[in-house]
Amino acid sequence: MDDDDDGDATATATADNTPDLALAYINSDTLLARYRYYEEVSDKLEKKKKKLQQEYARRAEGLQKQFEDYQRTATNMTIGQARAVEEDLTRKRQNLLQYQETITQELMKEEAAITQELYDKVASYLKIYGEENNLQIVFTYSAGSSLIYANEGLDITNPVIEGLNALHEGAAGANTADSTAVK
Repeated sequence: MDDDDDGDATATATADNTPDLALAYINSDTLLARYRYYEEVSDKLEKKKKKLQQEYARRAEGLQKQFEDYQRTATNMTIGQARAVEEDLTRKRQNLLQYQETITQELMKEEAAITQELYDKVASYLKIYGEENNLQIVFTYSAGSSLIYANEGLDITNPVIEGLNALHEGAAGANTADSTAVK
Protein backbone atom coordinates (compact mmCIF):
# COMPACT_ATOMS: atom_id res chain seq x y z
CA MET A 1 0.00 0.00 0.00
CA ASP A 2 1.35 3.41 -0.97
CA ASP A 3 1.59 6.07 1.77
CA ASP A 4 0.82 8.88 -0.72
CA ASP A 5 -2.50 7.28 -1.62
CA ASP A 6 -3.56 7.12 2.04
CA GLY A 7 -2.70 10.79 2.52
CA ASP A 8 -4.65 11.81 -0.56
CA ALA A 9 -7.64 9.72 0.46
CA THR A 10 -7.68 11.28 3.93
CA ALA A 11 -7.37 14.81 2.55
CA THR A 12 -10.13 14.15 0.02
CA ALA A 13 -12.42 12.62 2.61
CA THR A 14 -11.87 15.58 4.92
CA ALA A 15 -12.41 18.03 2.09
CA ASP A 16 -15.59 16.21 1.02
CA ASN A 17 -17.00 16.24 4.56
CA THR A 18 -16.17 19.87 5.29
CA PRO A 19 -18.28 22.56 3.64
CA ASP A 20 -16.47 25.27 1.72
CA LEU A 21 -16.12 28.22 4.00
CA ALA A 22 -15.72 31.63 2.40
CA LEU A 23 -14.00 34.08 4.75
CA ALA A 24 -13.08 37.73 4.47
CA TYR A 25 -12.03 40.57 6.71
CA ILE A 26 -12.23 44.32 6.89
CA ASN A 27 -9.65 46.63 8.42
CA SER A 28 -11.65 48.68 10.92
CA ASP A 29 -9.02 51.41 11.20
CA THR A 30 -9.09 51.98 7.44
CA LEU A 31 -12.87 51.82 7.44
CA LEU A 32 -13.13 54.53 10.09
CA ALA A 33 -10.58 56.70 8.31
CA ARG A 34 -12.32 56.53 4.93
CA TYR A 35 -16.05 56.06 5.61
CA ARG A 36 -17.56 59.48 4.88
CA TYR A 37 -20.52 59.01 7.22
CA TYR A 38 -18.17 58.44 10.14
CA GLU A 39 -16.06 61.44 9.14
CA GLU A 40 -19.17 63.65 9.08
CA VAL A 41 -20.60 62.54 12.42
CA SER A 42 -17.16 62.66 14.04
CA ASP A 43 -16.68 66.22 12.80
CA LYS A 44 -20.11 67.23 14.13
CA LEU A 45 -19.38 65.65 17.49
CA GLU A 46 -15.97 67.32 17.66
CA LYS A 47 -17.50 70.74 16.89
CA LYS A 48 -20.15 70.22 19.56
CA LYS A 49 -17.45 69.15 22.02
CA LYS A 50 -15.40 72.30 21.31
CA LYS A 51 -18.48 74.51 21.65
CA LEU A 52 -19.38 72.95 25.00
CA GLN A 53 -15.79 73.20 26.21
CA GLN A 54 -15.71 76.88 25.25
CA GLU A 55 -18.98 77.46 27.11
CA TYR A 56 -17.58 75.68 30.16
CA ALA A 57 -14.36 77.72 30.00
CA ARG A 58 -16.40 80.95 29.70
CA ARG A 59 -18.46 80.02 32.75
CA ALA A 60 -15.36 79.00 34.73
CA GLU A 61 -13.65 82.30 33.87
CA GLY A 62 -16.72 84.24 34.99
CA LEU A 63 -16.78 82.39 38.29
CA GLN A 64 -13.05 82.93 38.75
CA LYS A 65 -13.51 86.69 38.22
CA GLN A 66 -16.35 86.76 40.74
CA PHE A 67 -14.14 84.95 43.25
CA GLU A 68 -11.28 87.39 42.64
CA ASP A 69 -13.68 90.33 43.06
CA TYR A 70 -14.87 88.84 46.32
CA GLN A 71 -11.29 88.47 47.57
CA ARG A 72 -10.56 92.11 46.75
CA THR A 73 -13.71 93.45 48.40
CA ALA A 74 -14.14 91.00 51.29
CA THR A 75 -12.46 93.36 53.77
CA ASN A 76 -15.10 96.02 53.03
CA MET A 77 -18.02 93.63 53.69
CA THR A 78 -19.84 92.77 56.85
CA ILE A 79 -19.61 89.19 58.08
CA GLY A 80 -23.16 88.55 56.85
CA GLN A 81 -22.41 89.97 53.39
CA ALA A 82 -19.21 87.94 53.14
CA ARG A 83 -21.06 84.74 54.10
CA ALA A 84 -23.80 85.43 51.55
CA VAL A 85 -21.23 86.00 48.79
CA GLU A 86 -19.30 82.86 49.80
CA GLU A 87 -22.50 80.79 49.76
CA ASP A 88 -23.39 82.22 46.36
CA LEU A 89 -19.92 81.44 44.98
CA THR A 90 -20.06 77.91 46.43
CA ARG A 91 -23.48 77.34 44.83
CA LYS A 92 -22.18 78.69 41.49
CA ARG A 93 -19.12 76.43 41.73
CA GLN A 94 -21.37 73.41 42.38
CA ASN A 95 -23.54 74.41 39.42
CA LEU A 96 -20.43 74.67 37.24
CA LEU A 97 -19.29 71.19 38.31
CA GLN A 98 -22.79 69.85 37.63
CA TYR A 99 -22.72 71.49 34.19
CA GLN A 100 -19.36 69.86 33.45
CA GLU A 101 -20.69 66.46 34.49
CA THR A 102 -23.84 66.94 32.41
CA ILE A 103 -21.99 67.87 29.23
CA THR A 104 -19.53 65.01 29.73
CA GLN A 105 -22.40 62.54 30.05
CA GLU A 106 -24.18 64.09 27.06
CA LEU A 107 -21.08 63.72 24.89
CA MET A 108 -20.53 60.14 26.05
CA LYS A 109 -24.13 59.22 25.22
CA GLU A 110 -23.86 60.85 21.81
CA GLU A 111 -20.58 59.06 21.10
CA ALA A 112 -22.12 55.73 22.15
CA ALA A 113 -25.11 56.38 19.86
CA ILE A 114 -22.78 57.18 16.96
CA THR A 115 -20.76 54.02 17.61
CA GLN A 116 -23.94 51.92 17.68
CA GLU A 117 -25.29 53.54 14.52
CA LEU A 118 -21.95 53.00 12.78
CA TYR A 119 -21.93 49.34 13.83
CA ASP A 120 -25.52 48.90 12.62
CA LYS A 121 -24.79 50.50 9.24
CA VAL A 122 -21.64 48.44 8.66
CA ALA A 123 -23.20 45.18 9.88
CA SER A 124 -26.28 45.72 7.73
CA TYR A 125 -24.17 46.44 4.66
CA LEU A 126 -21.86 43.48 5.36
CA LYS A 127 -24.83 41.15 5.57
CA ILE A 128 -25.92 42.19 2.07
CA TYR A 129 -22.34 42.20 0.78
CA GLY A 130 -21.72 38.77 2.29
CA GLU A 131 -24.85 37.30 0.70
CA GLU A 132 -23.99 38.78 -2.70
CA ASN A 133 -20.43 37.45 -2.50
CA ASN A 134 -21.20 34.09 -0.86
CA LEU A 135 -19.31 34.90 2.34
CA GLN A 136 -20.08 32.96 5.47
CA ILE A 137 -17.89 34.96 7.88
CA VAL A 138 -16.45 38.48 7.82
CA PHE A 139 -13.89 39.30 10.48
CA THR A 140 -12.69 42.68 11.55
CA TYR A 141 -9.04 43.50 11.87
CA SER A 142 -7.43 46.34 13.75
CA ALA A 143 -4.09 46.77 15.47
CA GLY A 144 -4.16 44.70 18.63
CA SER A 145 -7.12 42.57 17.56
CA SER A 146 -7.20 38.80 17.86
CA LEU A 147 -6.81 38.44 14.08
CA ILE A 148 -3.06 38.28 13.72
CA TYR A 149 -2.67 37.19 10.11
CA ALA A 150 -4.88 36.97 7.07
CA ASN A 151 -4.04 36.70 3.42
CA GLU A 152 -4.49 40.09 1.76
CA GLY A 153 -6.68 38.39 -0.84
CA LEU A 154 -9.33 38.07 1.88
CA ASP A 155 -9.31 41.83 2.59
CA ILE A 156 -12.60 43.35 1.43
CA THR A 157 -12.07 46.72 3.13
CA ASN A 158 -11.89 48.84 -0.04
CA PRO A 159 -15.00 47.48 -1.77
CA VAL A 160 -16.92 47.70 1.51
CA ILE A 161 -15.87 51.34 2.01
CA GLU A 162 -16.84 52.12 -1.58
CA GLY A 163 -20.24 50.50 -1.08
CA LEU A 164 -20.88 52.21 2.24
CA ASN A 165 -19.85 55.60 0.83
CA ALA A 166 -22.10 55.09 -2.20
CA LEU A 167 -25.03 54.29 0.10
CA HIS A 168 -24.23 57.29 2.27
CA GLU A 169 -23.97 59.63 -0.70
CA GLY A 170 -27.26 58.28 -2.03
CA ALA A 171 -28.93 58.86 1.34
CA ALA A 172 -27.35 62.31 1.66
CA GLY A 173 -28.48 63.17 -1.87
CA ALA A 174 -32.01 62.04 -1.08
CA ASN A 175 -32.04 64.15 2.09
CA THR A 176 -30.77 67.18 0.18
CA ALA A 177 -33.39 66.66 -2.53
CA ASP A 178 -36.12 66.35 0.13
CA SER A 179 -35.03 69.55 1.86
CA THR A 180 -34.89 71.54 -1.38
CA ALA A 181 -38.19 70.25 -2.77
CA VAL A 182 -41.02 72.77 -3.11
CA LYS A 183 -43.56 72.12 -0.41
